[in-house]
Amino acid sequence: MTPPKAPQDSSAAVGNQPSAVSVCATAAQRPPKLPPLVVLAKRSAFLAAARARRQGTKSMMVQGRKRKEGEADGFRVGFTCSKKVGNAVARNRAKRRLREAARHVLPGIGRDGWDYVLIGRAEVTANRGFEDLKRDLAYAIKKIHG
Repeated sequence: MTPPKAPQDSSAAVGNQPSAVSVCATAAQRPPKLPPLVVLAKRSAFLAAARARRQGTKSMMVQGRKRKEGEADGFRVGFTCSKKVGNAVARNRAKRRLREAARHVLPGIGRDGWDYVLIGRAEVTANRGFEDLKRDLAYAIKKIHG
């Protein structure tokens, strides 16, 4: 099956059907683009966060640490899932969901000078509702900050 061809001229549109280009969402209809996250990449940063505060929720474990003075501003975030979560496909799906939840939640409640590590849980992270996932993350961050 081939897709319909857009007419060369807007007056040549068949019937009441709009051209293929006009069906796309306009910039006003799209949701605002979320800011990119600064991601932890070095093992030493993950190990430092593992020795700091942590808070478990139903769908994830969140570790957080306040960086020392003189380190970079803003917050950073890392994502990890062990092999208990499943095969590579399952781990990547869980990390994608954690990354998107962090993109929605952390700009509002994350603190400057903090590192956060989100750890996925077996079978729960990938299957939990997205709103529940965001709520769990917000709860854990608030508990870490006490």
